[in-house]
Amino acid sequence: MTTTPTFGRPVDSAPSTVQAVPSLDSIRRRGYALTAGTLAWVATIFTVTPVAEGAAGRIGDVGGLAFQAGVFGLVTVMLATGATGVSRGARVMLRVELVLLGLASLWSLLHAVLPAGMQDAAWLVALDAFWPLSMIGMFVIGVKVAFAGRWRGALRWWPLVAESWAFVTLPAMAAFGEAGSMWVGGLHLVVGYATLGALMALRPELTRAA
Repeated sequence: MTTTPTFGRPVDSAPSTVQAVPSLDSIRRRGYALTAGTLAWVATIFTVTPVAEGAAGRIGDVGGLAFQAGVFGLVTVMLATGATGVSRGARVMLRVELVLLGLASLWSLLHAVLPAGMQDAAWLVALDAFWPLSMIGMFVIGVKVAFAGRWRGALRWWPLVAESWAFVTLPAMAAFGEAGSMWVGGLHLVVGYATLGALMALRPELTRAA
């Protein structure tokens, strides 16, 4: 075992602060997963509507869960590549988002599998609040990715396009009602998240800081 000449401490006992960067193939796979999960949710939005009841509603929940799984992959790539920056705060915001997204995904799973009599339980309704909170969190992350400038080319800006979903869909619901917002939201998901996943799959090297 070697020691440093100055401090006399074993070199291999020094704590490592370097986080492993995912391989390009790993980023590609997570990009494909994001696109596939997004398109699965879009398919349920256009076929069973987001407010369907019964079995159709459960199908919509599963579609939403597939989308959330894809977003998990996106956020883990952002964390590993320092997409929001390399400061402690920049990393903390991504870890907070993983918590929000995890709770939102838990709602999707439970709402899909619990008996109908439990779907309106107060604790489950409260858990549903993490769906919009997680999407607002993704918008903040999209802004930070754009300003940090560590992701390059289209991947620097496309997260902001994708993650503006909540801020486009909610006003559309107020203006056009549920039917109109369904089409606006579904199409925005294709242009935003599905395209973002495709960019990650086709140009994963753009996630590397210059």
